[in-house]
Amino acid sequence: MTDVTSAKSARRPHHWRRDLVELAALFTAVAVADAVANSIAHGPDGASLLIASAVVLIATATFHTWWARKHSHAPPEVVTGAEAAEVAAPAADFGVPAETVLWRMRTTVRDEPGSLAALCVAFATRRVDILTLQTHPLSEGTVDEFLLRAPATLQARDLTREVAAAGGSGTWIERADAHDLVDTPTRVLGLATRTALDSAELPLALRQLLGRCTIHSRPAESAGGRRTGEGAPVEGALDETSMVLRDPSGGSITVERPYLPFTPTEFARARALVELDARLGPRMPEGHDVLTLPEGEEITVRRADQDDLEAALAMHARCSARTLGLRYHGPAADADRYLDHLLSPRFGRTLAVETSSGNLVALGHLLWDGDETEVALIVEDAWQRRGIGAELLARLVELATEARSGTVYAVTQSSHTAMVAAMRSLGLPLDYQIEEGTLVITARLEPKAARPLPPHGDSGLFEQDRSERRP
Repeated sequence: MTDVTSAKSARRPHHWRRDLVELAALFTAVAVADAVANSIAHGPDGASLLIASAVVLIATATFHTWWARKHSHAPPEVVTGAEAAEVAAPAADFGVPAETVLWRMRTTVRDEPGSLAALCVAFATRRVDILTLQTHPLSEGTVDEFLLRAPATLQARDLTREVAAAGGSGTWIERADAHDLVDTPTRVLGLATRTALDSAELPLALRQLLGRCTIHSRPAESAGGRRTGEGAPVEGALDETSMVLRDPSGGSITVERPYLPFTPTEFARARALVELDARLGPRMPEGHDVLTLPEGEEITVRRADQDDLEAALAMHARCSARTLGLRYHGPAADADRYLDHLLSPRFGRTLAVETSSGNLVALGHLLWDGDETEVALIVEDAWQRRGIGAELLARLVELATEARSGTVYAVTQSSHTAMVAAMRSLGLPLDYQIEEGTLVITARLEPKAARPLPPHGDSGLFEQDRSERRP
């Protein structure tokens, strides 16, 4: 009882009618007691009976008062020391265990009252706490998606067995981390904001929205200018474990997730994100860095896109056949036809280096390749051996780390010592693979704690159509 409630009770007024009733009851009780006493007192053992009755009444009243104080009105006892530990130990058995893990789980239940309650009871029996819950309505049934905190000793198969016994079917479960604690509306709004600021963020946003999946971007035209015939309906298409969306820049975007079918709710979210990108049109965040080379020249490092195609073609014209061959691994005459494709934000991010006169002298590409990320560099001959390649590579690796890529790799020739030196300058663990003169150098990245991203699985973002494999 609060102090306010006690004060109100203390000031409650007494009514005169209740006083009269109580007084009448008292007089009636006295009269009845007098009549009984007179009848007993005039008997042979009247005095003894009166004394025995008084003793019994007093004992009964005393016992009632003691019982009421002990079980109803007595203040709680203060337990300290060893007694407190004995009391706390049993209570801890019904709380959250000291060591817990996070799980993400999906299961399909019947769309009827009580189905969710049965799951909750199953979780409670295993001391599993439900942190978040999303429902994905289907034509038959409902997909419930949970973020759970469970005892570390509880195995996934045991948890899945409990859910199946409670009516869940098609259950999928995987370990989660602290990034999953961000609620879905907040995460979706964050992804929409990043997409609105930079069109190159759409691949990453789709990846983080839908979880561990593979995204294929198929352009409307191939690198050689031929129509690919690839397209998507205006409203997109959903087929269980794959969805096809119309790419605002042309062509189509195919998202595949074999291990878990997409729900109509996820399809609607992905389509809304692509529609946002389409309405805003091509865009790129402003900003650049001005650096001074050891020789004193100033260069500008900035983001590049397809608007820089003409300047990139002019740089190609100033490059030697050897430089173009080292970069594109083929005839120098074929180099130009790849540029428009490589500068597209759908396949990654590109950094450009400009001189004070406005000439573009270097390009660095970070390319999404299925579950991997590739880095590629080209520096104009007259500007090589000045640290430009190493600077671009370091910035590309930082972008890959922010995108939560686990590794980056570079494909070059074993004779390309400048690229090998640039990869070694990163100070990261490197793996080397050589096959028929082609050298693949893979760097294992370290997680970046400064910018945690809403997680949903491993790296792996965009993958170009293998029929139009970039060089």
